[in-house]
Amino acid sequence: MTDADVIASTEKLNLMGMTVAQLEQFFLEMGEKKFRAIQVVKWIHQRGVSDIDDMTDISKNLREKLKTIAEIRAPEITYQDFSKDGTRKWVSQMPGGSKVETVFIPEDGRGTLCVSSQIGCSLDCSFCSTGKQGFNRDLSAAEIIGQVWLAAKSFDKPGEKRERRVTNVVMMGMGEPLLNFDNVMDAMNLMMEDNSYGISKRRVTLSTSGVVPAMEQMVGKTCACLAISLHAPNDALRDQLVPINRKYNIQALLDASNRYLDSLNDNRVATVEYTLIDQVNDEVHHADELAELLRQLPCKINLIPFNPFPNSGYQRPSNNRIHRFKDKLIAAGYNVTVRKTRGDDIDAACGQLVGKVDDITRRSERFVNAVQQGSSAATIAKGRGSKERPSNRAQR
Repeated sequence: MTDADVIASTEKLNLMGMTVAQLEQFFLEMGEKKFRAIQVVKWIHQRGVSDIDDMTDISKNLREKLKTIAEIRAPEITYQDFSKDGTRKWVSQMPGGSKVETVFIPEDGRGTLCVSSQIGCSLDCSFCSTGKQGFNRDLSAAEIIGQVWLAAKSFDKPGEKRERRVTNVVMMGMGEPLLNFDNVMDAMNLMMEDNSYGISKRRVTLSTSGVVPAMEQMVGKTCACLAISLHAPNDALRDQLVPINRKYNIQALLDASNRYLDSLNDNRVATVEYTLIDQVNDEVHHADELAELLRQLPCKINLIPFNPFPNSGYQRPSNNRIHRFKDKLIAAGYNVTVRKTRGDDIDAACGQLVGKVDDITRRSERFVNAVQQGSSAATIAKGRGSKERPSNRAQR
């Protein structure tokens, strides 16, 4: 791409989502030195600058040149809310009118940001309200890392040095990250880049429902932590709860997880996410089956009490059932935590992110119609035929 090609483009290049390597190539093609890339990355991500004119260690001539072909554009926040427990939620509008949600959760000296990777989700897990909104499109790398940029900037105070309030990032918001592979990899690269946010590789986590081919591609492309959305101890039950299991079953998911962990070569373990649904997957025999299944995977287990949403047909288990399930797994030798429900008063809890999706799949329309006819999400999931499969292009 030459300088003239860029200028001829009908849309300015958004520097927000470009990695150091991409920016180095960009500046070389402009006839500039590679070190300009580090300068720009620091200005955008360490200092929160969105105006090229504020980059004072770059010559005025280069700044003027940059302004003709490039910009720094973050997602537009249209709504934000603050929970009584300190959780923050931002709703960002994307071109086309659809909206995505980002959540910041402060706890015990750390701040975890839950980031979205797509507008909506097409994997349609039966217990997740996000999936009932349908799917619109992938987010760009700029739109993904822009959520981190906005969250970090929200804590800035005029005249004061920036504090690192976002210490952890989890790719667990709207969407299936591995079905937006390249953009998610670039965004996570920027999260862990020393000259950007400098977040430790052990503090950036990608969560997947089990897109096995993309998990294989992760090897050598990232060193982020891995979380797998399991939610069931056998294929028959997981087929109902997590439809992609009909394409890539539990054994394929565990095998791919092991191969990725082996590639990291640093004794890391996977996080197994398991949403507990009353009298669906929370029985004692489910705990026993899960304990046996996971013997083959180095892991810790994160139990997530189901967060109710209208017409789901599911309920949150009682505390007694949750603790009984947890105690069974602990007795079997596992490190187990129960995720605290945070931000549910602002609909920011796990499984509650819905945004506003211009649904090209028409799933949201079908779900509304089914609800009007008296069906719940649970009934719809149980009634799916075995022929329904997510396509290779399907999004979470």
